[in-house]
Amino acid sequence: MTGFSDSGTLPRMRSLENTIVRLLKKKPFYGHLLLQLRRTPIKDSKRETAISIKDSIPLLSVAEEPFEHLSQPEQEALLEHLLKHLLHLHPVRKKGRNSHDWDIACDLAINPSVDGLPDGAAYPADFDMDTGLSAEEYYDLISSPFDFGDMQGSGDGTSEEESQGKKGTGKDRHEAETVDDHSGWDESESTPLPLAEEMLRSMVKDALVGSDGETPADVRAVVDSLLHPPPIPWRQILRQFVAAAGRTGRSGTWMREHRRFIHETPGVRKRRKLSLLVGVDVSDSTNIIALREAFAAELLNLARGRDCSITVLYANSRIQHIESFKTASFVAQRYDGGGFTDLRPIFEYARTMYPLPSAVVYLTDGIGPVPEQMAFPTLWVLTKDGEIPAPWGVELRLTV
Repeated sequence: MTGFSDSGTLPRMRSLENTIVRLLKKKPFYGHLLLQLRRTPIKDSKRETAISIKDSIPLLSVAEEPFEHLSQPEQEALLEHLLKHLLHLHPVRKKGRNSHDWDIACDLAINPSVDGLPDGAAYPADFDMDTGLSAEEYYDLISSPFDFGDMQGSGDGTSEEESQGKKGTGKDRHEAETVDDHSGWDESESTPLPLAEEMLRSMVKDALVGSDGETPADVRAVVDSLLHPPPIPWRQILRQFVAAAGRTGRSGTWMREHRRFIHETPGVRKRRKLSLLVGVDVSDSTNIIALREAFAAELLNLARGRDCSITVLYANSRIQHIESFKTASFVAQRYDGGGFTDLRPIFEYARTMYPLPSAVVYLTDGIGPVPEQMAFPTLWVLTKDGEIPAPWGVELRLTV
C-alpha cells in the first residue's frame, strides 16, 4: 500500500526540478501546470510517480530514488502522463467502478499520446482496441459485467472473455499495470467533479498565461472545454466546496478499542464539526447589498441542519470587524475600509484559530497581496470583474 505524505513540500530533488525545467522549454504549457502542483513524497511504492487530488488540491507525488534512475525521456513522459490524468480529471471520475479496470482504462485513454513511457505501459493495441476512446469507453470494453471481484482487483472469473477482454484477443487484462501509482485516487473521489473542474480551470488559465497561450495539440480539445464550460450556478460550487471541506461521519482510530470487536479492529470517532472562516473584502467592489446578502443567505442555508460554526472577518489592509455564529442567521454587514486591500490578514488569523478552520471562503475582488502558499482549502468568491489573486484555491464567480 502506498504511503502519501502531505505534511510539507517535497525535499529538494534535482532530477525532478531538471525535468520540469526541460518541459518548460520543450512544452511550456505542461511545465507551467507542474509549477502549480503541490509536491509530496511517495513512500513504499513500486511506482515512481503519482497524481491525486486532496481537499481540492492537486498533488504531485514522486519517489525520489527510483525517479532519478529513469532516463530523461522517461522522466518527461511520466510527468506528461500525470498531467493528462489531471486534465481529464481521471482521479474523480471512477464513480464506483472496479478500481483495477478503471485504472487501466484511464491509462489506455492517454498513453498513446505520450512518447517515451517506461516499459510495461498499457496501450489499446494490447487489447486489440482502437485508440482515441475515453476512459469510460475503454472501461466498458475491458470490464466484464459478471465480474464479482472486491472492487480493488479485477475479479475472480476464469472464462476466456474475462481473461482476454470482451473481444477475446490481446493481453490478459489481469496482467495489465499502470505506469504510475493510482492508490490515492480513492481519496480523490471525495472532491466533487464540478469543484475539481473549477480548480483545474484556474490552473489551466495560469498555465496559458505562462506559455503565451500555446497549448499542445493533443490536449487542446480538453483545454477548450475547460475554458468554455456550460454555466454552473455559483450556489452549486459553493455548496460542493463546503461539503468537501467539512464532511461529517465516522473515521477509524487505533487509539481505542472497538467496543464490539477485538483489538485488531479499529475503534471509531466522530469527525470534528464544520468550522468555516469567511473573509469579506470591505473595498467598494464588494460593497453591493444584493451581492453580500445573496452570499450570506447561501452560507446560512448550508449551515442549517448541521453542526457548524462560522467566523466572519471584515477586512481591507487589516481586520476591521469579527463576528462568530453557531448556525444562526447573519447578514454580511457594510464596513467602509478605504485604502488598499491586503488579503493576508485573513489567513494569518486562521492560523490562530482553535480548532483550525475546515476551509476559508473569501468574498473579494482579488486585488491585493496573498500568502505564497495555501495553508487551508480556499474558495475565492470573486466579484464579476474580480481576478483570482493566487495560483492556488478554487475560483467562483459570484453573480446576482
